[in-house]
Amino acid sequence: MRILLADDATLLREALSALLERLGHVIVATASDAPELERSYFALAERPDLVITDVRMPPGGADDGLAAALRIREHAPTQPVLVLSQYVAERYARELLLLPEAAVGYLLKERVNRISDFDRALAVVRDGGTVIDPEVTRQLLRAEVAGPLDALTAREREVLALMADGASNGDIASTLFLSDAAVRKHVGNIFSGLGLSPAAENRRVRAILVFLEARRVG
Repeated sequence: MRILLADDATLLREALSALLERLGHVIVATASDAPELERSYFALAERPDLVITDVRMPPGGADDGLAAALRIREHAPTQPVLVLSQYVAERYARELLLLPEAAVGYLLKERVNRISDFDRALAVVRDGGTVIDPEVTRQLLRAEVAGPLDALTAREREVLALMADGASNGDIASTLFLSDAAVRKHVGNIFSGLGLSPAAENRRVRAILVFLEARRVG
């Protein structure tokens, strides 16, 4: 795939470029700060298949890279974006992961241990899916205080906590000593409690993140 890569750390940017090219991808442009990321994107004659960006980049050294990616999505709502960072930008992370067109990902650099898994994550985001590092979800959950979670039963909160850890329904069943049918029922109740209809996209993601957003503004 054709990739636009942004990271202010020169050695990391070059190493990641080399890895991506070894995996068969093409780096169409690179950027070392947030303004350059935006300029590079809009200067391309053809939209890249994927934008990969760090969070903390110049000029502000805060969440500039992620903010730039969100501005790109304002102009190109279906542009796939993957954040690859050492840092969880809580407010912007929610905003990114709740974008209606999906095609987003948020991975922590230190937890990308298998190249094959990383490459699969790139493909998922490029194809319109959502990839979230479980640690990102845990940090978002810990940052919140009481709110809509109170509407769920204790068991549903347990199931939701395991979902936040990235557990599958089978993993949840094993951990809580429940049947697969019971887990499916609890997950369905969580979706219903959050007002997520079967037609809603990425319900499992939204069951965590829409919920968190509602508590933040509530």
